[in-house]
Amino acid sequence: MQPRIIAIDLDGTLLNSSGQVSPRNRAAIELAQNSGAEIVISTGRRHSFAMHVLRDLGLKPDSALISSNGAVIRTIDAQLIQRTHLPLSTAHWLCALLNDYRNGLVLTFDLTGPDGNDSRGALIVQNLEEIHSSIGRWMRANQQYILQANPIEEALQPGSDLPIQMMVCGPIERMLRAEERLIQHPLVIPVGEQKPALTANGHEHLQAEAELHRTTYPETDLTLLDILPAGCSKASALRNLAELRGLTCAEIMAVGDNWNDLAMLRMAGQPALMSNAPEDLRALATSSGWTILPGNDEDGVATAIETAFAGSPVWI
Repeated sequence: MQPRIIAIDLDGTLLNSSGQVSPRNRAAIELAQNSGAEIVISTGRRHSFAMHVLRDLGLKPDSALISSNGAVIRTIDAQLIQRTHLPLSTAHWLCALLNDYRNGLVLTFDLTGPDGNDSRGALIVQNLEEIHSSIGRWMRANQQYILQANPIEEALQPGSDLPIQMMVCGPIERMLRAEERLIQHPLVIPVGEQKPALTANGHEHLQAEAELHRTTYPETDLTLLDILPAGCSKASALRNLAELRGLTCAEIMAVGDNWNDLAMLRMAGQPALMSNAPEDLRALATSSGWTILPGNDEDGVATAIETAFAGSPVWI
């Protein structure tokens, strides 16, 4: 079955190691769109940050862009389709729970304007220097949107904008400890769980308020741990979008490379994982019977699309 929606992650998937979309991947996207499929970019980036690399890609203006790991869906031309907020009360107890890790903590707000750009204050951090030491490239790219608040709770006042997510980042081992602390809380759903289950303490996730999504980069010893409203993920956003389009999950191809893509890959009828994914995720994909694609520097996205539309012109 040819897919009607092709959901593609950005970093480590559509983008190569230089942060660019290769000519072959561009040609494959054009092929898919000309064949009637909707290209849906599904990324952990904010809408504005994703558009830095999407503006000249030739995506249709009404195609969907799932951003912030599923917290927001907008069209390429910035029309809002769906947005989920993290309640202030939830954000406050999460800040307290992560007190030992707040030097790597970021609050994200959806301040996207009609032109698709953010305004200053879309990102709030408590310690600029500590964050910069972990994700300096990201900090430089987003410098104009970042404000500092010390303590970070100053950005979480009644009547203020509601955050759409929190992120804590740092070395892999340190983030494993942060993750372990988070999943001990009965209102936090661990990475990869599709529905409320039991915590490490045996508690049920009754009325869970937050859900974890992990992105790991072993080559740079970095983990990004995203904290979203419970039930919010790339998968839930993609499922909602499919319903709006009158499509089923079987008509979706999903392509990703990291743990924050796991739920999306599980729900798609045609899941495909990049070979540059973490080793333990590749093992899970193999045992699940998913397609393993060439890496992001070998045009794995193009391989998936060309295979799906066999018989159509392919890259020569």
